[in-house]
Amino acid sequence: MKRILYPTTLFFVCIFIFSSVTAQKLHKLNFNNVEEMYAYFRYVPGKKIISGHRGTMEQGLPENSIVAMNGVLKHTPAIFEIDPRLSKDGVPVMVHDATLDRTTTGTGKVADYTWKELKKLRLKDHDGNPTKYRINTLDEMIKWAKGKTILNLDKKDLPMEVTAEIIRKHNAYKWVWVTVHNVEQARFYLNKNPNQYLSMHIKDKKALEEFKASGLPYNRMIVYIGPEIKEANQAMYDFFKSKGVMCMISTAPTYDKLPTKEERAKKYRAVFADGAAVLESDLPIEVSEAIK
Repeated sequence: MKRILYPTTLFFVCIFIFSSVTAQKLHKLNFNNVEEMYAYFRYVPGKKIISGHRGTMEQGLPENSIVAMNGVLKHTPAIFEIDPRLSKDGVPVMVHDATLDRTTTGTGKVADYTWKELKKLRLKDHDGNPTKYRINTLDEMIKWAKGKTILNLDKKDLPMEVTAEIIRKHNAYKWVWVTVHNVEQARFYLNKNPNQYLSMHIKDKKALEEFKASGLPYNRMIVYIGPEIKEANQAMYDFFKSKGVMCMISTAPTYDKLPTKEERAKKYRAVFADGAAVLESDLPIEVSEAIK
C-alpha cells in the first residue's frame, strides 16, 4: 500500500529538513596553512574581526564551551578567546575561574578535582542556571575548532611548556593562538615554534618600546591595546597599521556592561570607527548584528 503524505504532514517534514540543514550551517574560518592564516589577519583598512570572549554568554549558552562557540558561528565568523586550567590529574579543562562555583554546579577549586570528577558537573549559564552541558577539555576544543575558527588561549594556570606541547601535539599552529603579556612570553613560544601566532598585550608606550627593541616579528600577531576608546590609542593604531598589525579592543569589562542593546551597539560601531580591527566581547552575536 502506498503511503500518502497529507499537506500538513508534508509541511512539517519540509520544515524539519530545512531546519536540520540550516542548523548545520556555520560561518567558518578555515586555512590551509599558517601563511594563509597570517594573510587573513594582516591589517587592511575596513577589516572587522569579532572575537568571542570566553566563547559567549548569550542565549543561555555557557561560557568556555563548544556549544557556545558553535552557537556564535551560526550567526557570524568569529575567533574565540578561551581559558584552559589544569585539573588535579593534569588534564587541561575549560573553566575561566580558579573555582567552579560561578560557572558549574561544582564548588571549590578546579585544581582539587580530577577530570573524572569534573566531567560529572554541569555548566551554568550567565544567570547561574544549570544547563545540560558539561565541561570541555582543551583537547576536545582544539579538535572541534579545526577548520572552523581560531582559538586564542588565555594565560591561566597552564604552564607555558604544557600549552606549547598541546599545540605541537595537534600541529594546531594554523588555528590555535596564545595570549602573551610581555616580550619574554612571546619569545618563549616563538622559540618553541616560529609559526606560533600571538595575541600580544601592548597597552602603553613602555611595552611598545620593549617590543620594538626585542627584534620579534610583527607578522604573526594581533595586539591587545586595552578595553576602551581613548585618545592615546591613536598612536598605537598608527604604528601597528604601518606594520600590517591589527589592534584589538576588549569591550568585555567596559561597553558590554552598558544597560541597553542600543547603547552597546553604538559603542561597538565606535570601537571599529576609532581604529580597532578586532573587537573582543562577551556578546559576539550582538556585535555582529551591530556592525551589519
